[in-house]
Amino acid sequence: MVCADGWSLGAIIGGVSETVVRDERAQFAADEKSGVPETFADNAAIAVAHSDDRSSHLVPGRYGARALAVLRRNVEREAARGTGFLWIPVLIGAGALCYFSLPVEPPFYALSSGLAVLVAARFAAGRHPLVAAILLAGIVFLLGVVAGKVETWRFSTPMLGSAVSTQITGRVVAIEPRADGRVRLTITLETTARPTLRYPPKRVRLSARTIPDRLRAGDGVSGTVRLMPPSGPVRPQAYDFSFESYFDGIGAVGFFLRGPQQTELATPPSLRERMAVWLQGFREMFATRLKTRVTGAEGEVAAALITGMRGGIPETVQEALRRSGLAHVLAISGLHMALVAVTVMGSIRLGFAFFPGFCARHPVKKYAAASALAVSFLYLFVSGAAVAAQRSFIMLAIMLVALLFDRAALTMRNLALAALVVLAVAPHEIVGPGFQMSFAATAALIAGYAMWNARRQSALSRKPVNGAQTLPMKIVQTVLFYVAGLLLTSLIAGTATALYGAWHFQRASPLALAANLAAMPLVSLVVMPSAVVSVLAMPFNLDALPLAVMGWGIAQVIAVADWFSARTPFDATGLLPLPATLLLTGALVLATMVTSRLRLLALPLLASGVLLLVVRDLPDALISEDARLVGVRVADGMLGVNRDRPSGFTTQNWLRALRSQTVRKPDRVSKGLPALPEAGAGFICEGPVCLARDPSGGVIAHVAGTLKGVGSGPNWNRLCAIAQLLVIEDASRRNPCPERKVTVVTGRDLARHGSAAVWFSSEGPDDPVKVLIDFAVHEPYRPWHAQRQFSREARGLAPRRSAAR
Repeated sequence: MVCADGWSLGAIIGGVSETVVRDERAQFAADEKSGVPETFADNAAIAVAHSDDRSSHLVPGRYGARALAVLRRNVEREAARGTGFLWIPVLIGAGALCYFSLPVEPPFYALSSGLAVLVAARFAAGRHPLVAAILLAGIVFLLGVVAGKVETWRFSTPMLGSAVSTQITGRVVAIEPRADGRVRLTITLETTARPTLRYPPKRVRLSARTIPDRLRAGDGVSGTVRLMPPSGPVRPQAYDFSFESYFDGIGAVGFFLRGPQQTELATPPSLRERMAVWLQGFREMFATRLKTRVTGAEGEVAAALITGMRGGIPETVQEALRRSGLAHVLAISGLHMALVAVTVMGSIRLGFAFFPGFCARHPVKKYAAASALAVSFLYLFVSGAAVAAQRSFIMLAIMLVALLFDRAALTMRNLALAALVVLAVAPHEIVGPGFQMSFAATAALIAGYAMWNARRQSALSRKPVNGAQTLPMKIVQTVLFYVAGLLLTSLIAGTATALYGAWHFQRASPLALAANLAAMPLVSLVVMPSAVVSVLAMPFNLDALPLAVMGWGIAQVIAVADWFSARTPFDATGLLPLPATLLLTGALVLATMVTSRLRLLALPLLASGVLLLVVRDLPDALISEDARLVGVRVADGMLGVNRDRPSGFTTQNWLRALRSQTVRKPDRVSKGLPALPEAGAGFICEGPVCLARDPSGGVIAHVAGTLKGVGSGPNWNRLCAIAQLLVIEDASRRNPCPERKVTVVTGRDLARHGSAAVWFSSEGPDDPVKVLIDFAVHEPYRPWHAQRQFSREARGLAPRRSAAR
């Protein structure tokens, strides 16, 4: 039929149609020069052309001239295809990433001065195209740095400096039930009392065992709470809760000691607050109805897929999805937005297909695209409009708007536009896994499908025409095309995102490809289409059947995740070196953005990154930021810890980071300081003192509390004599080994600088063991870490009460 032209089953499942891929090939046509700004590739092409004659004498012989000629032709080809525009979001993103990684906070005057100098130099460059291209790249890069600086200044989230118990009164912003039965409340503070905080945070996130039955978003609440600053990374280069809290506007976290109690507030909410409260109440009502219709874990997953509320999903289900490589199903991302849009667009075009006359006279494809855009916009708000959902909507909206203007939807140019919008709205997203994995997968899919379709079209052009195919042959061909498309999609996207999954989460599921092949047809054909139908049918109370279908599909997805999770081998990858991650990212950028032979430049980057992965050096020990937990690598792939009941979250992260499989708890002795343990045997503890020996020979001593029962004489002397690393939990204690070559880390050091990674090294068996420590936080502080300096521990003071720990 006319309306169904260009759409196939592969488009619905894989997100790309044959028409879209053909449009992508057309977008890279050599004569497409319109709309391409004079950017880096254009100037580079001119520069190479000018430098061919002037620089050929620098390269010996005719081979140098040939190489320059080949380089010139390929750069000109990239410029003609508009590749220069694609480098703009890459450079802006690199600038933003550089800003958030700087050891110090750059002042505005330095950035503005640098930008002014580069702009002036660009105009002064005049007829030197290579210099002009380099200066343009520098300007765009610095714009990314400025974007990050402006966003940080715009938020300026007040953060709590030290843990405190106080009475609060505030307005509930969000209510999130948790899988453990507790409830998490996001509250905008109105007042504090007993004590009154001089610099209170504006918004806090607190957990409570129970809440009043009638408590809703927008209501006033009061109670006695324990407030704490957001914690830092559990190890260097790990997820930084302080960073995310800063850009979420959360200045403190904690829990209710008494309450919460519903109360009346004196100040009415603002218009923005009323709108946010109404939306939150609507989402909560939506989630409650979903959980009523679909019970159990399936209902929690259904609520997560539609409303974005994931707190109630059982941990066992989440772990099964993570181990099987299906965790992306839970996060509202580009996949979900695309499936919603494809469902709406496909249904509308299918309906119009029954009226071929109307289709022939009207642009029904544009009608369908506009409808899909409207429904996707509604889905954005129903899901809570989180930053990840906003990013996905922006990407989808640009592609749907392109269809409204008869342009190709899924192109690298549209992806670049989406990246520019996201980086302009939220530059800090560049450091998160969502941004990196989403754009990496989409870029790889666009480039991969373009190459695959080019080869396919070339093969079809050489294949003789055998006449019309029979219906069974068409069915078989469609099924094979669907299976091949799904396999190719999973393979390309999985390969592109594996690097960032390993970097952020230190895990890579070896069975992820097979699990996605088994589960994604259910998600694409059953779960998400039935979700769309149920939402549209809910106002008419006709949502029972589609929600039942959705619940069945979710149950099958969970069953697939459980099956593959049970058969997944050890999936921890260990820490990845930052240089290797950057090199592999550069290889991915070149491989997906460049279409000429310049793409081969990705190979040396790829080889260098893989080599660095092979020769990486994992830490020998890790120390938590509260100085209470120390983990050391021991024999048989185990992680030795100094506590009988360590933090489960921290130890799980350390296990993956150090490629260890199980936790070995300490052995206890009855009297005196413990004897020196064997290398790689884990911790031996007596009272507050624990000792462990690294396989390299380095001895770690940990002293809990204030070392009661061990005086300042011989026991300290023995610890200083045998240990290469001495960790003291007490922040008020000074270095007890000033005259010995012992690395001492106190609670004060860790309170100021965060968690630490430790390496031991020795040049020979008789040489002394050297200790290298890398802290997670460095001074001078960035804005999201500035609150660390105000805690009692950071000032070298003991806690007010022992129970406070």
